[in-house]
Amino acid sequence: MSRRVALVTGGRRGIGLGVATALAREGFDVAICGVHDAAADAVAALEAAGAAALYVPADVSKAGDRARLLAAVRERFGALHVLVNNAGVAPDVRADLLEMAPESFDRVLRINLEGPFFLTQAAARWMVEQRAADPAWRGCIVNVSSISATAASVNRGEYCISKAGVAMATRLWAARLAGEGIPVYEVRPGIVRTDMTAGVTEKYDRLIAGGLLPQARWGEPEDVGRAAAMLARGDLAYSTGQVVMVDGGFSLERL
Repeated sequence: MSRRVALVTGGRRGIGLGVATALAREGFDVAICGVHDAAADAVAALEAAGAAALYVPADVSKAGDRARLLAAVRERFGALHVLVNNAGVAPDVRADLLEMAPESFDRVLRINLEGPFFLTQAAARWMVEQRAADPAWRGCIVNVSSISATAASVNRGEYCISKAGVAMATRLWAARLAGEGIPVYEVRPGIVRTDMTAGVTEKYDRLIAGGLLPQARWGEPEDVGRAAAMLARGDLAYSTGQVVMVDGGFSLERL
């Protein structure tokens, strides 16, 4: 196939759709997934950006859904070059560490960490097969994490732990797949305007106005999309395992 194929989990809206749209504009055909039954608007947007687009209802925390997702991509496109693990959730209830429910911890870790880890495992096996069959094949894996991988929020500890796990999973897969010619990266967004942050808009407006970020604005899904597109193009081909910060300078040490 002349066109490369990308799979973006959680690509129906927010950061995922921003990433999928950026990849479509780079010339990728794009598959996206989510837990809703349909995503007509997202598919139409990707097609308008030039991609052949596929939406697969799938919950990445479920093994059967992961297998069905990759099977659908194989059936529609016959190939996979880029996997972007973006799907994730925040806790249903922001609870102090002393009050966090085990059920919330389990839910967030299954979706945010276990799901992408084992989807990467399955996709990487397929990628290794493709590269063995065609030495010209090239691709990569991109994990979308969060500044919460290192910034502690004691009222959503399960989310922070899940994203710290994604950071280590990136390093593990980068080390394992380097010899297979498959680079693995982490994109670490900061405060990005999405449905997930809609409920804390006033809080972050106040913090940004107060100097929290050197670049004093909200991040947008398109900011993350541009970073993922850079990696998918192969611009950092000799930098596997690296973290690309998309955080407005949040992580910059200042006096």
